[in-house]
Amino acid sequence: MKKIYETDPWLEPYKEAVDRRHNRILEVRKALVGGQAVSSLANNHLYYGLHRTKDQWVLREWAPNATRIYLIGQFNNWKRTEAYALKPIGNGNWEISLPSMFLSHKDLYKLWIEWTGGAGERIPSYATRVVQDPDTKIFAAQVWDAPAYVWKHPSPGKRPHPLIYECHIGMSSEREEVAGFESFRRDVLPRVQALGYDVLQIMALQEHPYYGSFGYQVSNFFALSSRFGTPEEFKALVDDAHSRGIAVIMDIVHSHMVKNEAEGLSNFDGREDLYFYRGAQGWHPAWDSRCFDYGKNETKFFLLSNCKYWMEEYHLDGFRFDGVTSMLYWNHGLGTDFIGYDSYFNAGVDENAVDYLALANMLVHEVNPCAITIAEDVSGMAGLAAPFEAGGVGFDFRMAMGIADHWIKWIKELPDEQWSVGSIWWELTNKRADEKTVSYAECHDQALVGDKTIIFRLIDKEMYFSMDKASTNLLVDRGIALHKMIRLVTAATCGGGYLNFMGNEFGHPEWIDFPREGNGWSFKHARRLWSLPDNEQLRYAGLQNFDAAMIRFLKRPGLLSAAPVQLCANEADKVLIFRRKDAIFALNFNPTESFTDYGFAVPDGEYVEIFNSDEEVFGGFGRLPKGEKHVSINNTLKLYLPSRCAVVLEKI
Repeated sequence: MKKIYETDPWLEPYKEAVDRRHNRILEVRKALVGGQAVSSLANNHLYYGLHRTKDQWVLREWAPNATRIYLIGQFNNWKRTEAYALKPIGNGNWEISLPSMFLSHKDLYKLWIEWTGGAGERIPSYATRVVQDPDTKIFAAQVWDAPAYVWKHPSPGKRPHPLIYECHIGMSSEREEVAGFESFRRDVLPRVQALGYDVLQIMALQEHPYYGSFGYQVSNFFALSSRFGTPEEFKALVDDAHSRGIAVIMDIVHSHMVKNEAEGLSNFDGREDLYFYRGAQGWHPAWDSRCFDYGKNETKFFLLSNCKYWMEEYHLDGFRFDGVTSMLYWNHGLGTDFIGYDSYFNAGVDENAVDYLALANMLVHEVNPCAITIAEDVSGMAGLAAPFEAGGVGFDFRMAMGIADHWIKWIKELPDEQWSVGSIWWELTNKRADEKTVSYAECHDQALVGDKTIIFRLIDKEMYFSMDKASTNLLVDRGIALHKMIRLVTAATCGGGYLNFMGNEFGHPEWIDFPREGNGWSFKHARRLWSLPDNEQLRYAGLQNFDAAMIRFLKRPGLLSAAPVQLCANEADKVLIFRRKDAIFALNFNPTESFTDYGFAVPDGEYVEIFNSDEEVFGGFGRLPKGEKHVSINNTLKLYLPSRCAVVLEKI
């Protein structure tokens, strides 16, 4: 396998740095696991935490700074007694064994940890079930001793070109509530299947104290968020998704941890740097949270075991790693313009984090060779999504985060008659040849309060008055047309995968705003209005129908394996045409001009129109005949291209 500096001449000056990083990772791996697989020794979750054997409960905790530890809970009236004292067993580990009748299913418990100069209640670091009291709002670990779930369906297998449906369980209902796993499985999962997406990316699964954090301020890394339901209900959701051919990955947060002491690991045993960097480096200045010390073996095993736990316990098919940029750089990427390769190899890089991410990718693919790993990185670090053997870090994909920013910039700053189709092409296809990316026009970030979704930027307040089919509104017509074209050109030029956030396929109106003090703890904007696309009198149905047709076409065998090739980028006409394998995508962004017999060069042959964005079923005006066949003459194909319309053809 060629090294990344052999395929990218701009990396040649950094050959020694790439090799040095590669060898360092090998050394760290050897020191950590010897010659064994990373996954074979990342088993902290099997040792620490609460476990039941045939006739007893065993709880172990790592707290090297502790002087005394007690198990407290409902079973002993939250009292510290010698019968429930943990015993030190060496290397900072503590243990207690109790007869099986001492603890019962759903009992609440915590640890009382004492250290020199202080003490406090703590939730065990490896707790797999944590619940919040509805009245006091206090969190506690919970004994979970339910019958083992019986899995019925295998994983759907490898996803070389994932078509991802990003979702949040809690806001997946139309009702003003925190929705659950079961309602999502029953009501939303069939929609995902009907749309054609083959990967479900779920946010906010790890327990987090503040619902409004969107799950990014994690407190309990091994605990499935109880606000959405039980472990068995989530397993049933994953199992059902697998039966529908949908892989399930989770948005995993290993980039930082909530600073809360009562719920999290901060000052867990009276020591600030137990899992985190010392001093200022242990605190994230923008997120007000704790930063892991990825150089500590205990931290690496904690996080690696966390990956393995989620895959084995819940049969997950991989992860989208959140906040990778923050992990990679000592300054977390704040205020940094990543304009040169030097940024990726200088002293500003936290090589400990690079080591951890490489090991995590090794582990994930050891546990499941078909698993998906995706890096959320805005810096564009070279090699991040390249194979480890080639000198990379080993992610399967990286998020193409700049694309969404550019769509916002174009929509916000320029009328569409001034858009440059050449710039659009460049920004959509300017990707590293040796790394695969996941493209998206918008994800959950663009829908958060204070921002606007694409549809709302295009139509704004007219969405409230003119989205019914009986209305005539030029602004709505423009928004509907461009929404389809933006999503099609983004998806059709993707560097390997495509992502859509739940509800955006039909142009979900307004924004996302979780219940908080500032909005009177309202759920009005923390839900999805599924009744909109279900109402055939409204224009949302057309957008949803188009999205389904687009996703269905992108699943053509081999289509996304071929690189997109530009055929025409006419700035004056605002026409962009490109080929991908045997498919032709012709987009006329011109707001007023339609073109007859628009000619462009193609391989000779016969082409048939598969679909176009102007079909009435997609909320268009039906200006093109459906299924029309075209024959190229002298390597030239001529098409009728209506204004603000996209046509998709396939070579017969």
